[in-house]
Amino acid sequence: MNKCKHNISWIIATWFGSGLLPKAPGTWGSLAAFPFAYIISVYACPYALIFGIVALFFIGIWASDKIEESAQIKDPGFIVVDEVVGQWIALLPLPFLYSILGPNYFYLYSAPITVVAFIAFRIFDIWKPWPVNYADKNVPGGYGIMLDDVIAGMYALIVTSVLTAGMVMVLVKQ
Repeated sequence: MNKCKHNISWIIATWFGSGLLPKAPGTWGSLAAFPFAYIISVYACPYALIFGIVALFFIGIWASDKIEESAQIKDPGFIVVDEVVGQWIALLPLPFLYSILGPNYFYLYSAPITVVAFIAFRIFDIWKPWPVNYADKNVPGGYGIMLDDVIAGMYALIVTSVLTAGMVMVLVKQ
């Protein structure tokens, strides 16, 4: 049973192995977050992505703690569940956009939001403005691994929310 728990934590922490891809594992983890965010946005209620973020945040703390402890490396790069949670936060406008536009226009108008969410999150995650850098350097363990990406995701959410609001206002005027 203990080996099974370790395997599950490995799968979650590397987000189904995307963190093991060569070069820039955080970017791969962010990209691997998109299919799940789209499925949740389209096939569940608008609040399901929020629930997913909260649930994966706590599961990610547990998995990151386990893997960090077994690898004996502080915040190993192959742990990308934190990028998934941060990217999902940046993508929070998507389910609400789907509920406003419906399936006919969602895919057309979600594309620019998705691109901006990806770029904004990666910028804030790499740049690490305050308090992202504080959380990255001063909060230990799985909680610290997850927290800096949550804050970076919130910065990116501001960008994607402004873009989404602007797009909806333009569409409503038409």
